[in-house]
Amino acid sequence: MLLTLILMQTPLKRCLALLASAFALGAGLDAAEPDAKITYKEIDSGDLQLHVFYPAEGKPDEARPAIVFFFGGGWVNGTPNQFYRQCEHLASRGMVAMAAEYRIKSKHGTSPKESVMDAKSAIRWVRSHAKELGIDPQRLAAGGGSAGGHLAAATATLPHLNQPGEDLSVSCLPDALVLFNPVIDNSPGTFGHNRFKDYWHDISPLHNIQPTAPPTIIFLGTEDELIPVSTVEKYQSEMEAQGLRCELRLYQGQPHGFFNKTKYQETLEETDRFLSSLGYLRENPAFLKN
Repeated sequence: MLLTLILMQTPLKRCLALLASAFALGAGLDAAEPDAKITYKEIDSGDLQLHVFYPAEGKPDEARPAIVFFFGGGWVNGTPNQFYRQCEHLASRGMVAMAAEYRIKSKHGTSPKESVMDAKSAIRWVRSHAKELGIDPQRLAAGGGSAGGHLAAATATLPHLNQPGEDLSVSCLPDALVLFNPVIDNSPGTFGHNRFKDYWHDISPLHNIQPTAPPTIIFLGTEDELIPVSTVEKYQSEMEAQGLRCELRLYQGQPHGFFNKTKYQETLEETDRFLSSLGYLRENPAFLKN
């Protein structure tokens, strides 16, 4: 079934999708659509799926780099289509790009703890199904915005909050992180703290940075009303103190969520440059040569 879904992706389909996406961007809309939706986890209230975008060229077993995005919404709301445009672009550049569903309060009545468990499950599932997906399990990135950025960072930093009964021998540690205004400090006084005040230290990426944390890029607006610049600067400092790579891109005057609005193109280009520096993308497109 999975191979059938992969083969649905054709060069003609990809070209048409890219043209549609280009027109949509000009109109401020999102026309990108996934090539497949694949269940990675079964829960009592239904299945959780990955919305997958495949590259147009190459074979399904080519072992391409991949990325899994997690949407924002305060662990309460949101949908995977928040990252459809980024997925479409990265698929056009040769990656298998995925936007993950996960449990949220409005739909499942759950807490951020379950959201973290699902994010870890998604990375483990993708890595354990690398051959079927046609990806390289050693070039698997994670990304996300706001609470979704928290989840991506959580997969790379938190030793606890794993799904009971899951095979922990499969690593949930991504090989790179792309974080857009991420909620990476969950200590008292920060955004959403009351939702996890009894276990905030276990769920806070800033307080659990491990020596194994992967290369990371963080995007933040200087006028973000939820996340102070000092927070991401501290995260970068903690990473660099351990000899880890952490790049920070600040956007003057930009509020929370700017990355999918006024600075979509700029943050997309910086994401492309970062992933290219890791060898995840083929030759740079024209817009990176200007």
